[in-house]
Amino acid sequence: MDRQGTDGRRLLPLRGVLRVGRGSDIWRKVALSVVTALAVPDFTLLALGRLDLVLYTSGGAMCALYAHGRPYAARARTLLWVVLGMLGSMAVALLTSASTESVVIRVAVAALLAAAHKVVCDAVRIGPPGNLIFTFIAASCAFVPQRLGDVPAHVGLGLLGGCVAWLVCMAPALVRRDGPERVAVARALDTAARLLRAAPGQTARARHDAAAAANAAWHTLALVPARQPGRGAARKLGRSPARTPGRGATRATLERFVARAESALAAGPGHAEEADRLARWARDLRRGRTPMTPAPSPAEAGELVGLAVERARGSRRLLRALRPGSPVIPIGARVAVGAALAGWCSAALGVGRPYWAVVTAAAVFQANLSLTWQRAVQRVLGNLVGLLVFTAVLPLTRTAQVALVLTALAFQFGAEALIGRNYWLGTVCVTPMALLVVEFAGAQPAGRLIADRWLDTCVGAVVGLLGCFLIADRRAGHRIDELLDRVVLADATARALLGTAWGMDPRDLATARDRLVASLVELREAVDAVNGEWWRHPLPEERIASAEREGHRTLARTALRLSTPVATALAS
Repeated sequence: MDRQGTDGRRLLPLRGVLRVGRGSDIWRKVALSVVTALAVPDFTLLALGRLDLVLYTSGGAMCALYAHGRPYAARARTLLWVVLGMLGSMAVALLTSASTESVVIRVAVAALLAAAHKVVCDAVRIGPPGNLIFTFIAASCAFVPQRLGDVPAHVGLGLLGGCVAWLVCMAPALVRRDGPERVAVARALDTAARLLRAAPGQTARARHDAAAAANAAWHTLALVPARQPGRGAARKLGRSPARTPGRGATRATLERFVARAESALAAGPGHAEEADRLARWARDLRRGRTPMTPAPSPAEAGELVGLAVERARGSRRLLRALRPGSPVIPIGARVAVGAALAGWCSAALGVGRPYWAVVTAAAVFQANLSLTWQRAVQRVLGNLVGLLVFTAVLPLTRTAQVALVLTALAFQFGAEALIGRNYWLGTVCVTPMALLVVEFAGAQPAGRLIADRWLDTCVGAVVGLLGCFLIADRRAGHRIDELLDRVVLADATARALLGTAWGMDPRDLATARDRLVASLVELREAVDAVNGEWWRHPLPEERIASAEREGHRTLARTALRLSTPVATALAS
């Protein structure tokens, strides 16, 4: 087998690490939400003359960064758990700070919280910004001067900030209640269009991306209530709501668009006209318009029945991820050990705020060594530039407290605008913003503040990389074999159903399709993760390629088979 993956130039690459991408398609919504959620308590505390309490309200307010990709009903529940998780972390950290002066103990608690944040966020797939915000707030609270009697009040301030964040994130539902699912479906249409335009050498990756995006869209739609306002009215008028163009979109309408996107798996590259049509539909959905679609076909009806599978899978994801042998457990161990060592090393070097090293170590840990190396390079460069920016704006922020608040909010907005384009660009804004949080409690010696931050960044990045070398997930290779067996079984099940009589229940085929898609996506993610490790053993590349090739062929046949006349069976 080709062992180039272990070559240093490919395992620890520099080329492309700083490349600027397109960024998130919803970054404005995230940026405006978090800035609004932070501004409300910040200006309230400014009016009260208590900017020293900003850290506590910020813990709750920054929960506004989460769950923007979820439909509003699911977003409300998710944000509730995010806020509760943030408050729990804050309480543990504040109690630690109030109970002991030992830096060793404080760093250990911050590191254990960082590991818990990483494991839980990866297990439930909370999405950006993942565990980082939890760890930043908790680690900061572990080192802020604290009295035991003040802990309940400070946690209460976090709760107030969380309530503001919840209201801000739910407010857009009053204007466009189907916005999140529209974006998810538009992404599926865009990736399908790219598959149809893919060059011969890019087909395999394009198929994977299209399958993953469609699977994500199905999962998003599974979280949408089946009944929405407008469907009953359309039926009373004697027409299908899916065929009525306008600004509203029912779940059934969006499901048909996802089904159309999945048809690209059967068509494959070389269909420019269909690609243009899918891309046009994606643009319309993002702009709040619902394109005219054909009447629901039997194929699309067959696609829809697999949603229950994804709903059931999501409810058990956290428990599965916490079982022995789960891939998130070694990553959690890396974070715990690496963050603790980074904090202790920083304290030994005389840094006054070793929690910055804890946060850096937790931030650089990724799924494998190669990705961790890239994140470490990006964070070190971003912090260096960010420190220069902080030095430039510090005199302005000390002219008046309102200038301090406005500057911090501006950096928060800039971070969300840039971090999706490349992590190092976002860090350029995150670094001065984090330093300004310290300034809220009172002016600090600028030279010492900058020196501490730079030293902590370097220590955290170096220790983070060492942690990836020292703590390896040796079961990852065996996990590839298990995932391969799962793909083969799912493929065989789907093929068996395809070989049955035409009168079979399409629900069974759609369920088998969903399992095959999920297995293929999980296998590719696991292979990519293993290929970035320094220790990896030779993988069964030929078997992997064969399983993926046959699986996608089966998906294509499934899409064609679901176009047979089965609408009557589904309606019953």
